[in-house]
Amino acid sequence: MLRVMERQEFDAVFSIMKESFPVDEYRPYEEQRALLDRAAYRVYLWEHTENPKDETIKAFISVWQFEDFAYIEHFAVNPIYRNQGYGAFILREIKKLLSCPICLEVELPETDMAKRRIVFYERNGFFLNEYDYIQPPMSKGKNPVPLLVMTSGERVSAERFEEIKKCLYREVYKKK
Repeated sequence: MLRVMERQEFDAVFSIMKESFPVDEYRPYEEQRALLDRAAYRVYLWEHTENPKDETIKAFISVWQFEDFAYIEHFAVNPIYRNQGYGAFILREIKKLLSCPICLEVELPETDMAKRRIVFYERNGFFLNEYDYIQPPMSKGKNPVPLLVMTSGERVSAERFEEIKKCLYREVYKKK
């Protein structure tokens, strides 16, 4: 079961984030933490365990909820729990919880890991939209990152892609 993260759990989530993403794909600590004050932003945790005393965060998924779609900004399974099927389970749960179209960004399929990640999302109901997309810098001093956008349920038209992109640039990246 997914649950909304409590503020005091942020440090553990940020630690997993730093282990799981390239430095240009997440904000510095204070900026990332400040997102918790944004109404559209939520971090969900998954703590499935047979041992109720084990408080280790197994995975987190951060989501921006907009009027007609949601955007998964970060999704990571704690490295010690990877490759056990948890990722697919969590995606099914977040899709049920949000009950709207979902998009996410993926790296270009230039490495084996990036290709495997795309296939993972495809197996879980996401479709690759091969439109040009650059993730703006997450923060001052960070670099833009060429990525692709995947959407749940189906590929989107070029027009819909532009609407999604404009919303992400405006709301997530604060780019006009």
